[in-house]
Amino acid sequence: MSDLPFTLDQLRILKAIAVEGSFKRAADSLYVSQPAVSLQVQNLERQLDVPLFDRGGRRAQLTEAGHLLLSYGEKILSLCQETCRAIEDLQNLQGGTLIVGASQTTGTYLLPKMIGMFRQKYPDVAVQLHVHSTRRTAWSVANGQVDLAIIGGEIPGELTESLEIVPYAEDELVLILPVFHPFTKLETIQKEDLYKLQFITLDSQSTIRKVIDQVLSRSEIDTRRFKIEMELNSIEAIKNAVQSGLGAAFVSNSAIAKELQMGVLHCTPIDGVVIKRTLWLIFNPNRYRSKAAEAFSQEILPQFATPDWNQDALKLAHKKLVVNVLDAAIPNTSDG
Repeated sequence: MSDLPFTLDQLRILKAIAVEGSFKRAADSLYVSQPAVSLQVQNLERQLDVPLFDRGGRRAQLTEAGHLLLSYGEKILSLCQETCRAIEDLQNLQGGTLIVGASQTTGTYLLPKMIGMFRQKYPDVAVQLHVHSTRRTAWSVANGQVDLAIIGGEIPGELTESLEIVPYAEDELVLILPVFHPFTKLETIQKEDLYKLQFITLDSQSTIRKVIDQVLSRSEIDTRRFKIEMELNSIEAIKNAVQSGLGAAFVSNSAIAKELQMGVLHCTPIDGVVIKRTLWLIFNPNRYRSKAAEAFSQEILPQFATPDWNQDALKLAHKKLVVNVLDAAIPNTSDG
């Protein structure tokens, strides 16, 4: 077999340029000089005999050949990382790496608690938490870049066949008000009272905003009648705005535990309305799973699941993780 026309370093450089959008920023992210990056790209283009970048614009844009090489290059680099982690597991049973993914709310309020508990039991394991949109997180799990993830949004339809998707817990979404609002004196408010409030919301394209609107609509609440005072880009910003008296908001119950304990926000029930969404555990049953992922799924996940919420499914998920660890560790000795 002839030598390959590219190296792993060249693939890493290609990916860095695509992510950063320029040769200079890519060089900075890789801690090398810009001339070194440019030289590697020139060599790669000469070896492949195709241009990989359109250098006409201010931002480095991949050509069709560049996109094709990047697509395969990311898979190659992912498999290289997976190989290193598998070997690391065999060499050091007490160490290793755990990579967990999460959507915004679960990554901010749930996963840090879980990882903290895991680190207390396994201080030698390096843990990474990747917090992105549900869609990006699901693709990272499918591509083997993340061991497992807990997400609250809708998983891309094209990934449902390749991912194991397990109901994990229920997350209640609640109405919060400033502590001095007149409604805080009531045990519950009525649906019609919602139309009297000024609302602070996430962007209309955010997953949680869409979930809230869908659930409220099923409860015969017309979200189009809501008076939107402002749209913010984070739950923390929304909580601060409500605390300052700028309006009301719907947020995850897990996001306000500290504020309720301190008495700086008020949670007001709506008569006859309970807003819940499902949190999902996702992993790729066809990719290698480290011993760290096995321990996390067996010892930590059940402790944070909603009581009596599909524990059998969690056990099944753990079994599949274990099976994949064993399958990856045992070489195939058949002649066929």
